[in-house]
Amino acid sequence: MEGSEEQPGPRPPHPGDHRIRDGDFVVLKREDVFKAVQVQRRKKVTFEKQWFYLDNVIGHSYGTTFEVTSGGSLQPKKKKEEPTSETKEAGTDNRNIIDDGKSQKLTQDDIKALKDKGIKGEEIVQQLIENSTTFRDKTEFAQDKYIKKKKKKYEAMITVVKPSTRILSVMYYAREPGKINHMRYDTLAQMLTLGNIRAGNKMIVMETCAGLVLGAIMERMGGFGSIIQLYPGGGPVRAATACFGFPKSFLSGLYEFPLNQVDSLLNGTFSAEMLSSEPKDSASVEESNGTPEEKQTSEQENEDSMPEAPESNHPEEQETMEIVSQNPDYKEPKERGSKKDYIQEKQRRQEEQKKRRLEAAALLSERNADGLIVASRFHPTPLLLSLLDFVAPSRPFVVYCQYKEPLLECYTKLRERGGVINLRLSETWLRNYQVLPDRSHPKLLMSGGGGYLLSGFTVAMDNLKADPSLKSSTSTLESHKTEEPAAKKRKCPESDSAFQKLL
Repeated sequence: MEGSEEQPGPRPPHPGDHRIRDGDFVVLKREDVFKAVQVQRRKKVTFEKQWFYLDNVIGHSYGTTFEVTSGGSLQPKKKKEEPTSETKEAGTDNRNIIDDGKSQKLTQDDIKALKDKGIKGEEIVQQLIENSTTFRDKTEFAQDKYIKKKKKKYEAMITVVKPSTRILSVMYYAREPGKINHMRYDTLAQMLTLGNIRAGNKMIVMETCAGLVLGAIMERMGGFGSIIQLYPGGGPVRAATACFGFPKSFLSGLYEFPLNQVDSLLNGTFSAEMLSSEPKDSASVEESNGTPEEKQTSEQENEDSMPEAPESNHPEEQETMEIVSQNPDYKEPKERGSKKDYIQEKQRRQEEQKKRRLEAAALLSERNADGLIVASRFHPTPLLLSLLDFVAPSRPFVVYCQYKEPLLECYTKLRERGGVINLRLSETWLRNYQVLPDRSHPKLLMSGGGGYLLSGFTVAMDNLKADPSLKSSTSTLESHKTEEPAAKKRKCPESDSAFQKLL
């Protein structure tokens, strides 16, 4: 007990953690649509064809529902008791209802006039119900469906929720699946479970999912332990990681290392001069607040979404990642101060990043990582075969791929290489259910696929299996099985002669 009290936590409890503060990252929710934004005063936010300001959400608790009023102001929604089913007038069936478009007396001009007068959406829905000639003839279920549809259209209700792995993964998969390699949220949950992600681990992560997998691992580890992120190109992309809003203490255990230097690290030829020869663009990644610099993020995001140009050009998808960093951009110090100060600040940032990458190289050189997570758009076989050397024995590894064929090849190569057990190639099946009184059933639309996972455990390789003259560990095991032990060979003739004597 005394030892546990001396260890300070990475994030001490703050009395206002359950309340929204200026600068926090939040997720706006309306029905099943999500959008991640940063709370800033007098910042105009557009969400679901409506614009508003987030000034009034500051100080309220997470999960509060707000109503958009005139002038873009958000006001907390007061809960009202809904009328019981006994007071409703409903028909027995809908067979006599004809959808000819003439049942509603109010026209679009009338509804627009009501909006111009400043009438709230709730009152507009009530007038639509009163002016509908077929509403009372509908069944109770049809009436609830009608009200829900009109509320979604005319009532501007927005709920502010705290970012989490589940919410952000649902948001990305629904609106920007190409940026996360079409990884479904249940597949991400399986990765975290199979990888045994927990506090105190030393994890290696190689992902090109906009930082979603990295953020999920950081959230589960809670700031304890260390994470080495391998990245391709000039710098890591952490757009989704920034949406989590992690404190600075979480970043102390986060390291980064370039993917093109892994071979030199394995061969023992790595040196600090190799990091100095990298492109200077890598210094443009800002990590002081957990938020990447916008220019580097946009370049890497465009590279990630090159095969899916129609999705990246969609205007609605650009709304999801509308995040503004708290810190000024690189241009602002240049404008505020002299050019000399700007150059010194840039050099200091480069030295700090070089120091962190040298620390990451030292951690990798120990070759005692507690797990490996791979979720990238690259072929998984060369990545996994090289990165497994950094993982300690009896540790899990998980590889994600959108398609099955690359993982099948990876499975075969691992069996030939040896050093792994319990290899498993899996695909999760997901179907959502509607759970309502007297009408619970599977939803008509379901996901076609959420990707595939290859998981297993590392084991220590002895000299016999590591001998390159052997074709595979599988053939070695089969030869041991087919050939009987020497002791058993000696017993067989004796038992046969004894049997002959008995006869």
